[in-house]
Amino acid sequence: MLRILSLFTLLTLAVTESLAQDARYVSDKQYIPLRSGPGGDYRIVHRGIPSGTSLTVGRESDDGTWAEITTAAGTSGWIRTQYLMSEVPAKNRLRAAEQEAEQIAASNKALQEQLSNLESERVELLNQVNSTDSGFKQVSEELNQLKQVSGKAVQLDTDNRRLVEESENLRSEADMLKSENQRLQDKLDSEAFIDGALAVFLGVIITLVVPRLWPKRRKSSSWA
Repeated sequence: MLRILSLFTLLTLAVTESLAQDARYVSDKQYIPLRSGPGGDYRIVHRGIPSGTSLTVGRESDDGTWAEITTAAGTSGWIRTQYLMSEVPAKNRLRAAEQEAEQIAASNKALQEQLSNLESERVELLNQVNSTDSGFKQVSEELNQLKQVSGKAVQLDTDNRRLVEESENLRSEADMLKSENQRLQDKLDSEAFIDGALAVFLGVIITLVVPRLWPKRRKSSSWA
């Protein structure tokens, strides 16, 4: 069990021991054995280096068909160079792209929920603005009625001042609500733009990046 855990950990590690060494990866095969020397007649020292394992190449055989490698766990041996590749294997890159796509989808969902909440707030504010406008009209009607039916100048003046003050207060409140509504509308437009940009970015990733990640079919090769 510990050996299996260690092998999976090697998928994300790279070791550089000297200037003469360079990082490589086991190509897209199932399991690659390590031998004690540069040839198929040497003893197998490890039977299962999995595909995608990061390792360090120390040297190569004279004919270039074998390479001496060391894994991050310290396992050393010789492996055919045909199983080595300089780039990260396609399945590793695909996994990273899928994780990034999942993160973008989660972010997009959160933005959608926030957009919905902002829309609800905007509707509520619009209702408050309409209610305030109705109250303003009602106060104006009361003021006109008082002017018509009141014969007392002092009382009329007092009532007039009170209604004017209430009218101004309602007008100020209406202006504040309209400003807040405009702010929320601007914020909604901004969130919608960001949401659209994320959707386009996700589409670009899926259209341009994912098709490049699939490995080309290779001809099978026999073991030495």
